[in-house]
Amino acid sequence: MSAKALVVLADGFEDVEAVTAIDVLRRGGVEVVTASLSGVREVRSAHGVTMLADAGFAEAEKDDFDAIVLPGGGEGTENLKASAALAARLRRQKDEDRLLCAICAAPTVLVEAGVLEEGQHVTCYPTCSIDLDRPCAGVPVVQDGNVITGQAPGSSMLFALVVLKALADEKVAMKVARGLVTDVLD
Repeated sequence: MSAKALVVLADGFEDVEAVTAIDVLRRGGVEVVTASLSGVREVRSAHGVTMLADAGFAEAEKDDFDAIVLPGGGEGTENLKASAALAARLRRQKDEDRLLCAICAAPTVLVEAGVLEEGQHVTCYPTCSIDLDRPCAGVPVVQDGNVITGQAPGSSMLFALVVLKALADEKVAMKVARGLVTDVLD
């Protein structure tokens, strides 16, 4: 049985972070469900690209997921933070000891939802570090326990491959990386 991931899309999400995670995870055999936080399946990215989500968040969040992935983007992150339903779903994910994954500005959503452990290490977009309740590692990707965080759009490929490695295994992640002709896991 393959792993299952939920990628939550809010208006203003960072394009490359969302699409890279969706693509890499699907290449690795992960069942990916994209969910529109607003419930309207058409979601507008930070750069004006409209994506069609698989489902509305209220419908999708009822299922069990091995990982929840949150793309960043300034407006997208603010929309994610404003959702009490998402915060509750993230707390359930934490309680079930399943993966919580966020990139760019989105690690601040994990802080707002109260799902990070004291002392748990994260990274995020440099200007967002003031919104964290802990130091922000200035590195592309950090995995600490069940939390995987990425720094910025430029970290998207490594972030997605680290999430894939956690959901599948190193062999699968390396195979996908080789197929994409990237050496970010080396």
